[in-house]
Amino acid sequence: MKTTDLEKFIVKPIEGYTPAIGRLLSMMEYTRMTTLEAVQGLTISQLDYRMNGQGNSIGCLLHHMSCVEEVYQIITFEGRDPNKEELHKIELGLTLGEKAHEVMNSRELDFYLNQLQKVREETQRRFKEKDDAWLDEVSPFGPNHKANNYFRWFHVFEDELNHRGQIRLIRNHQQRSC
Repeated sequence: MKTTDLEKFIVKPIEGYTPAIGRLLSMMEYTRMTTLEAVQGLTISQLDYRMNGQGNSIGCLLHHMSCVEEVYQIITFEGRDPNKEELHKIELGLTLGEKAHEVMNSRELDFYLNQLQKVREETQRRFKEKDDAWLDEVSPFGPNHKANNYFRWFHVFEDELNHRGQIRLIRNHQQRSC
């Protein structure tokens, strides 16, 4: 599902998916491409770096992106909240913070890239099973709101975009600090 450089700014249907799901996936793939460009070639120390020794590292943010996509797979494809085992696997990445930094460090970039790729492949596989009407299905979103699946998946790549901005900020800070 590689997009040519000439077409990377075109949101369009993707073969094998219904039209709206293909467009949504097209936006998600552009977002992922820019995330991967932002982390290309990073070393372990760059992935573990935290501005002024605080906040999230780039590695933690990449792990978070994978966990967010995984939890939304469970919520939207399974129609349920994560069970205890699933929550145990992804909770650290969802909550971030000091504990995440303690656990998610000293890992090569390939660790995070493989994690992102694996979760995305599952999203792509499951999207093929859905139709455009599924995007409009509404269910509770937190204790006081409702959302449709379209919003939920928009939120997945919106979250990635926000954290990609943090990644760029962290990289710029690293370069000025060296």
